[in-house]
Amino acid sequence: MLLDTASLYFRAFYGVPDSMTAPDGTPVNAVRGLLDFITRLVEQYRPTHLVCCWDNDWRPQWRVDLIPSYKAHRVEEVVPGGSDVEEVPDPLQVQIPIIVATLEALGIRIVGADGYEADDVIGTLATDAGMPVDVVTGDRDLFQLVDDGAAGGPVRVLYTARGVGRHEVLTDAVVVEKYGVRPDQYADFATMRGDSSDGLPGVAGVGEKTAASLLASFGDLAGIRAAAADPGTPLAAGVRAKIKAASDYLDVAPEVVAVARRINLGEVDTALPGSGPGYPVPRDPAALTELVDRWGLGGSVSRLLEVLRPTVS
Repeated sequence: MLLDTASLYFRAFYGVPDSMTAPDGTPVNAVRGLLDFITRLVEQYRPTHLVCCWDNDWRPQWRVDLIPSYKAHRVEEVVPGGSDVEEVPDPLQVQIPIIVATLEALGIRIVGADGYEADDVIGTLATDAGMPVDVVTGDRDLFQLVDDGAAGGPVRVLYTARGVGRHEVLTDAVVVEKYGVRPDQYADFATMRGDSSDGLPGVAGVGEKTAASLLASFGDLAGIRAAAADPGTPLAAGVRAKIKAASDYLDVAPEVVAVARRINLGEVDTALPGSGPGYPVPRDPAALTELVDRWGLGGSVSRLLEVLRPTVS
C-alpha cells in the first residue's frame, strides 16, 4: 500500500475539526486525521507492506523548466537554485514535523527522493513491485499506474476524492468506464485535457470527450499528432488545427505529466510494523510515548497500534 501522504494530510487538515489540539494548544487535526486514515486502510485491506510516499520536491525544477506554469499558482516563495516554498496554511505547517516523528516512531516507512514528487516515488515502487499494489491518493494523475495485468499482482488506485471512508477502487475497467480510455492512455488523455490545479493548460478546445475519442481512433498522443500532420487522415479540420496550435505544449507536456517509474531509491524495506518477526510495533516505544503525551495523540495512536498488533506472526 503506497500512500500519497500529502494528499492525505491535507484532506485530514481540512476535514478534521481544528478544535483538535495538543495540551499546549498546537493544532493536531492533520496528525490525528492521517493516523486515523492509516488505521482505517490497514484494517480494511491488511497490507503486509506500506509506505508513506513523500514530496521531497513538490515542484521539481525539471518539470518547471519544461512548463513554467506548472504549479506556479501554489508557490508562496521562489527559491532561486532551490525548491520553491509551497503555500501551506501555518496551522498545517507546524504539524508536518509531528507527522514525520510519529510515523518514524511507529516504524512506518517514509520514502522520498530529491528532485521528485511523491507521485514519482509511488510510480517507482508500484512498478515491478512483485506483489499486488494499492495506491491511496486524491490525485487523478496516478490513474496512469492502474494495471490489472501487472506482474506480481494488480495495481489499483484507492481514490479518496470523496473521502477515505468513501474511496473508490479503480481498476482497468473502472478507468475505461469513467473516462473512455485505458490506464496506459491516461497520461496522454490528461496531457490533452490539462489540469488547472497543476497549472497545465492542455490543448485549447480539447476536453475530455474529444481527447478520449482521439485516443480511441489513433491510440496515443504520437498517433494523434501524426494524424494531425497528415492531411489524408480523417480528422476534423477544427481538431486538426487545435492539435497543431498546441505543438509547443505537446512537445514537452508528456514528460511533465508522466509519473517517473525508475527513480533510484536504493534499498527500501517497506514491510509494515507488525507484519512479522523483526518488525516490532512500535519501532521506538519511548519516542512514541513522548510524542503521544506531548501532542495528545493517544486515541489515534492506540487505534493504529491495535490494528497493527494482531498481524504479528
